[in-house]
Amino acid sequence: MTTKIAIIPGNGAGDVFCANWYGWMHKKLNQISGVSCDLRNMPDPVIAKETVWLPFMHEEMACDETTIIIGHSSGAEAAMRYSEKYPVKGIILVSACVTDLGDDNERASGYYNRPWEWQKMKSNTAFIVQFGSTDDPFIPWKEQQQVADGLESEFKKYNDKGHFMNTSFPELLNVVKEKLN
Repeated sequence: MTTKIAIIPGNGAGDVFCANWYGWMHKKLNQISGVSCDLRNMPDPVIAKETVWLPFMHEEMACDETTIIIGHSSGAEAAMRYSEKYPVKGIILVSACVTDLGDDNERASGYYNRPWEWQKMKSNTAFIVQFGSTDDPFIPWKEQQQVADGLESEFKKYNDKGHFMNTSFPELLNVVKEKLN
């Protein structure tokens, strides 16, 4: 049986295959036997509206109970809100937060206008792993910690990864491989 993996990027990334670690990860995951990794340029890439992204993930990317969703930044919030509504195999969150951080664009996305349903997320996933860095210039540590506390995630804490915008991400690849076994 094939395991599906969907990489949901952060907002404003341009061509996602050339942004951050997304293209590198897509290539590496698709080299693993029994894995099918999906990475797309998302509709509404700047505001990343929940009302656009979640239906796209469900209908176009066909995320379901066999899917591991890897979400970065806005994509992490999309993964969390998706797993409130639908069962998935697991979610891996990178630079996740719980508020719009006072940013009008983030507020317009719609992810932050109601309480997070941590119990629904936990009951709709077999596992939740989270990556966070204390030196993230965009997401304060207390925000990342609130996600970890709410989800009781397997939390991978770093002090030197910033917003995880490198061109490769071997630590994430290792976690995915571990979860596939």
